[in-house]
Amino acid sequence: MAKSADLLAVLIDADNVSSARIGAVLGEIAQYGTASVKRVYGDWTTSNLSGWKAAASEHVIQPIQQFANTTGKNATDSALIIDAMDLLYTGRFDAFCIVSSDSDLTRLASRIREAGVTVHGFGERKTPPAFRNACDQFTYLDLLAEPDTETAVPTVRERTPTKQLRADTKLVAGLRASTYAASGEDGWANLGAIGALMRKHQPDFDSRDWGYAKLSDLVRATELFEVAPRPGGGVQVRDRKAAAA
Repeated sequence: MAKSADLLAVLIDADNVSSARIGAVLGEIAQYGTASVKRVYGDWTTSNLSGWKAAASEHVIQPIQQFANTTGKNATDSALIIDAMDLLYTGRFDAFCIVSSDSDLTRLASRIREAGVTVHGFGERKTPPAFRNACDQFTYLDLLAEPDTETAVPTVRERTPTKQLRADTKLVAGLRASTYAASGEDGWANLGAIGALMRKHQPDFDSRDWGYAKLSDLVRATELFEVAPRPGGGVQVRDRKAAAA
C-alpha cells in the first residue's frame, strides 16, 4: 500500500464509467495516498452525463469540457491523455489513477509506467485485457462499495469454498509461485510480498473476486498453505507441500 504522503492524480473518463461508482472509487484510492488532482472528462453539453454533474460537485472533481467535434473519434480520451502527460512531466505525482474501461488508454498507462510512476486502473468487467495488464494494479468496480446509500458497504460475493479454490489451477499456481519467489531459506514468505508478486503478473488479481476481503483469508481458505504471525509484525505464509518435502 502506498504511503499516505504519496500524491495521486485521478483522471476519470465519464463516457466509460457510471457516476454512481465514483464515491466507492475515491474511497479505494484514499488507501493509496492523497488525490491532489481529480478531473473528470466528457462533453457536459450532452444529457447522458447529467448524473456526473452532481457527482463531480459532491466529490470536488474538476469537470473538463471536451466537445465531440466529430463522430467516430473519442475526443474525451484525447483530452485525458494530453492532461495526463502534462501532469506526468511535472514530476509531482507518485501514482496515477485512471478510471475507465477503454482500451484506448492502454498506451497511456504503459507510458506512465515507463517513467517509473505507478498506475492504478479502475473499470468494469468489460475492460479489455490490454488496458488491465498495462496497469500496475487494476480493480473492478463491482468489487467496491456501492455509494448510493449512507451506509454503503462493499459488494459481498459468496465465498468460494475450499474445493473450488483448489480446483482453480491459475490461482493455486500463482500463489505457489509467488510464495516460492518471496520465501526465505526456511520457506516462509511475507504475505505482502506475495500479494505484490501476484499483482505484478496479474494486475486485476483481487481476493475479493473469490469473496474474501483479505488476501490472508483467501490463502487460508485454500488449506494449501500455513499462515502465521510474522516476527516483528505482519503475516507470513509457507506452502504445505514445500514444508513437507
